[in-house]
Amino acid sequence: MAKKTLNNKIRRNYFIVALVFGIIVVAIVGRACYTSFVKGKTWKKLESTLKRPNKEIAAARGNIYSTDYRLMATSESLYHLYIDFWADGLNKDTLMKYVVPLAEGIHEMFPEKSAGYYKNHILSGWNMRQKEAGLINKGKTVSRKSREYSLLDRRLNYLELKKIRKLPFLNQNRNKSGLYTKEYLKRTKPFGTLASRTIGDIYGDFEKGGKNGLELEYDSILRGVPGISMVKKIYGRTTTEPLVYPVNGKDIITTIDIDIQDITEKALLDKLKEIDAESGTAVVMEVSTGEIKAITNMGRIGEGVWTETKNHAVADETEPGSTFKVVSMMVALEDGLVHPDDSVETGNGLYTYAGSVVRDHNAHRGGYGRITASQAIRYSSNVGVAKIILKGYENNPSKFVEGIYKIGLNQDFKLEIPGAGRAKIRSPKDSVRYWSKTTLPWMSFGYETQVPPVYTLTFFNAIANNGKMIKPFFVKEIRNDGKVVERKKTETINSQICSPNTLKQIRIMLDDVVNQPDGTGKPAYSPYVRISGKTGTAQISQGAAGYKSGGLSHQVSFCGYFPSDDPKYSCIVLIRRPRNGAPSGGLMCGTVFKTIAEEVYARSLSKKVKECEKDSINPFIPYVKSGFYAQTEYSLNKLDISYKDSADAGKYLVTTAIIDDELVLRNRTTVDNLVPNVSGMGAKDAVYVLENSGLRVHLSGRGTVYAQSIVPGTRVIKGQTISIQLK
Repeated sequence: MAKKTLNNKIRRNYFIVALVFGIIVVAIVGRACYTSFVKGKTWKKLESTLKRPNKEIAAARGNIYSTDYRLMATSESLYHLYIDFWADGLNKDTLMKYVVPLAEGIHEMFPEKSAGYYKNHILSGWNMRQKEAGLINKGKTVSRKSREYSLLDRRLNYLELKKIRKLPFLNQNRNKSGLYTKEYLKRTKPFGTLASRTIGDIYGDFEKGGKNGLELEYDSILRGVPGISMVKKIYGRTTTEPLVYPVNGKDIITTIDIDIQDITEKALLDKLKEIDAESGTAVVMEVSTGEIKAITNMGRIGEGVWTETKNHAVADETEPGSTFKVVSMMVALEDGLVHPDDSVETGNGLYTYAGSVVRDHNAHRGGYGRITASQAIRYSSNVGVAKIILKGYENNPSKFVEGIYKIGLNQDFKLEIPGAGRAKIRSPKDSVRYWSKTTLPWMSFGYETQVPPVYTLTFFNAIANNGKMIKPFFVKEIRNDGKVVERKKTETINSQICSPNTLKQIRIMLDDVVNQPDGTGKPAYSPYVRISGKTGTAQISQGAAGYKSGGLSHQVSFCGYFPSDDPKYSCIVLIRRPRNGAPSGGLMCGTVFKTIAEEVYARSLSKKVKECEKDSINPFIPYVKSGFYAQTEYSLNKLDISYKDSADAGKYLVTTAIIDDELVLRNRTTVDNLVPNVSGMGAKDAVYVLENSGLRVHLSGRGTVYAQSIVPGTRVIKGQTISIQLK
C-alpha cells in the first residue's frame, strides 16, 4: 500500500513538472509567433533605424618609388578631431577642472592661437550642448550639433594625434572625454618638387584617383579595390563590421634616380635664376635601356620663384630649332647626297629663297663664307644646311620626309604620361595648305615641324646607342607586397636609324660641335668627361603675329650624350624666353648640360687603392686603428685593402703597422689582472677592453687613444677609474 502511494506521488510530481515545462514551451512559441507575425513589421522598422547602408572601405593607394626604392609619393592619414558633448560619461565638473590645462596644452602644440582662445572654444561647445538640452526638455526637436563639435580647425598627423590624446581630460576614454576622430587621406611627396609633374597628382577626393602624370596613367593599379562594411548602431554607438575586405593598391617603381634628379633640377634652376627665364626643361635618359633617370620642368610662378609646372618635356609640340639639323644631315648622308667634306657656300650669312630670307646667326658679322657640310653642323649654319637639303631634295621633297620617317621620329612613342605629345613632321602629300616652297628649307633647320623635347632626346639617344632607337619609359616594375608582379622591358622603336658609316660621320660632327674651339657647343666642353651634342636656338611662334626677335621670343636648347666614346647617358636641356642675355643654346643650355654631365659622371668614378698616386697629404694605405681582429679583418676585406696577417691563431686584439708600404696585423696580448695597453685603439674598442678588465673608464677627445692614466701592465684594482685621451 505504501509502495502504491509512493508511485502515485511520483506520477503526480512528474505530471506537474511536465505541465510547467509545457506551459513554458507554449509561451515561448507563442511569443515567437507574436513577435514574428504580429510585431514583425515594427521590429523590422526598428532594425532599419539601427542599421545603415553598407559603407565602402577605401583601399590603401599604392606607393610610387624611385629606381633605388626611395619613396616619391605615398598616402598619409590625417585626422580631424571632434568632441561629443553628449557622451554618456562626460562630466561637467571634470571638464571645468581640466579645461585650462587642456587649453594650455593645445596652445603649446599649436601656438598660432592663444590658450584663452582654445579655452573659450571648448566652453562654447559645452554651452551649445546645454542650450540643446534646454530645448529638448521643452519638447522641441533639435539637431544636436554639439555631438560633432570640431575641436581644431586643422587636421593632425598620427604623431600629433598621439600627443594630443595625452593632454588632460582628453587622456580619458571616448565615453568620458567625448573625443573621437575622422580619418582623411592625403597624398604626399617626400622629395617635394623632384620630378613632381611626372609623378603626378591625385584629386583631393581619393575616390576620383589620379589627376595627371604616373598617378593617372597607373591609377587602376595604384588605387586597389575598395571593400564593403556594414554599419550598425547598437546602444547609441555606431559599429562597423567588414563584409568584404579591401585589396590594397600595388606599388610602382619608377626609373627616376633621386640623385641624378637632384643634380638635374639644381643645375637647371640655377641657370633659370641667372637668366630669369620663363621656364626650363631637362631630361636625362640611360642610353642602353631608355630609362628616364631625371626629368624636371621648372616654370616661373612669380618674380624669382620657379617650381614644377606643366610637363613640357613630353607635352610640348614645339619647333625644335637647330637640333633638328642633325636629322636633316643624317637623311642627306644616308641618301648619299652629301659627304662631310663637301663644301657649301653660305656667303654673308643671308640667303634668299622663294621670297624669304634664310639667316645665319653671324650674318651681322659677314657670315661663314664657304664651309664644309661638317662645319655647317659645327657652326649651326641655317644657310649651309638649307642649301644642302635644297640641292638634294628641292625637286623631290617627299624623299626627304620619307628619310625622316625611316629614322622613326614620326612614330607615336605611346609614352606613359597622359597628355604626351608626338612629333608632327609635314609632308608634301598631306595638303597644299601645310606645304609651301619655303617648307623644305625651313624644315631642314628645325622650323615648320613640331617635336616634343623627349622625342628629340630619343633621336640623340639612338645616335649614342649605335643607331638603335629605343622608347623612353618611366616605370620599370610593379610590385605587390614587395613582390615583383610585372617588370617592364626596353622597347625598340627602330633597330637601326641609319647605316654604321652615316652614324660614325654624325658622331664625329657632334663631337666637333663641343670639342672643337670654333664649335657652337664649346660652352659645354668639359675637361673631365667628353661631351657630344648639338645646340639649338629657335624663335617661338606668336601665332598670327609670326616670329619676333629678342630673348623673350626664343627657345634655346642643347641635346647630346656623354661620355662621347662610350655613352652612358643622353640629355636634353631646353630653356624658354630668357630675360637676361642674348639667347644662346650653347651658353645657356650647354653649361647646364655640362654641370649635369660632370656631376653624374663623377658618381660613377671609382679607383682601387693601389691605383691611386702617392702624395704627401693622402697616404697610399689608409690608417687602420688597432682593435678587435674580427672587425678589422672584415672591414679590410670589404674595402678590398690587402694586408699581411702576422697574428697568431686564436687572435683577439691586433696592432696595425705599415711596413714597406704594406699593412701588417700583429698580435696585441692582454694578461688577466693587468691593465691592458689600449693606445692606437678607437674609443669603442678601448672602453670595451678596459671595462672587461674591471676598470671604470673616463674618456676625453675623439679619434684614436694616445694616452692612458694608468700604465699598461699595472695590476688592476677592480672599480678603479682610468682616463684615456683621444685625438
